[in-house]
Formats: sequence, C-alpha cells, structure tokens
Amino acid sequence: MKRVVLGITGASGAPYAARALHFFAGAGREAGIEAEVVFTRNGRLVWSHEVGGDPAHYGLPIWPSGDMTAPFASGSARYDGMVVLPCSAGTLGRIATGVSADLVGRAADVMLKERRPLILVLRETPLSLIHVRNMEQLILAGATILPAAPSFYSRPASMEALLDTVVARALDALGIENTLMARWRGLAPAHNPVKESS
Repeated sequence: MKRVVLGITGASGAPYAARALHFFAGAGREAGIEAEVVFTRNGRLVWSHEVGGDPAHYGLPIWPSGDMTAPFASGSARYDGMVVLPCSAGTLGRIATGVSADLVGRAADVMLKERRPLILVLRETPLSLIHVRNMEQLILAGATILPAAPSFYSRPASMEALLDTVVARALDALGIENTLMARWRGLAPAHNPVKESS
C-alpha cells in the first residue's frame, strides 16, 4: 500500500488534476494506492471554471484547505509522497520559503522535512527570475519540479491522452507504476530519417 497526497491549486490546468483523480480512483486504487486530496481556495474556483462538477464523485477523501488536523499535516503520519498538480507560481513560492498558509503548503513542507517525494507540476509561463530562484531553492531542498509540458511522441489521439503525458510523468516521479501513455522506445534505424554523413 502507498499513501499519497494530491494538492490542487489555482493555476490553470485543472484538467490535469481531473486526470490524476481519474487514475487514483480507478487503476491507482486497484493497485493499492490510497490518495487523499486537498484543494486551495483558488484551486476550487479554477476547477469549477475549467472542469465543472463535484470532484467528490471520484470517491476520494477531500480535505478543506484550512484543515491542519489532516493526517498528512504531520510527518508522523508517514505518507509516501505528494504531488501538487497543477502548481501555481504563488504556491511554489510559498513552499520555497516555508510559508504554510494552507494545508497544501503545510503538507508540502512536511514532505520536504521528512525527505519524502514532493512533485510540483508548475503551470506558469513565461518564468521570471523569482520563479527560477524559487525552483532552485526547492530543488536544493529535495523537491522535483515537473513543468506541465505535454509530450507528443506517443501521438496522443485525444485531449485526455495529451493530459496523461504530464500526469504519467508526475506519477513516475512519485514511484507509481502506470500505463497512462506509450513509453518512448526509440526509432528503428530504418525509420530514422537522420543519416550520418559519409
């Protein structure tokens, strides 16, 4: 069994979170992964605008953003990791400076201090020097910064498949096996258009 936390913030990218919830409620649960969810206040607003519907229908525990009594607000609860998907630049900055203004920030702080995986799927562009320095601080502290940058080599045939190219990498970084996307296996030499010069 693996216990993980999914934090959802107010950056545009709620459909990524929806795909992660879909995984955790289905294949993840079947694989023995227990996921608990916390939205920031703005995360709920963006969810309503970009996805709609009640995220409770996935059947996963959802904690209020200000509830510091959640088990993963303490290192003694021994959760196995956390992914913030999507992660706003503001949330990233607060985590980088140790400001636990809400449950997402506190849970992330716990992951860092306990040396457990913390994956921050940043959804921001362009980046300022402040963003870059905050990312540097977090990488030095042990976090993984995973920009929400979809890939195309698997030739995703739907919006869901494209979203899954990011969600799959976030799950990989948490050490969670998944088959959300086709893995790169290289190009056979006969199909590689690049030829060495003689």
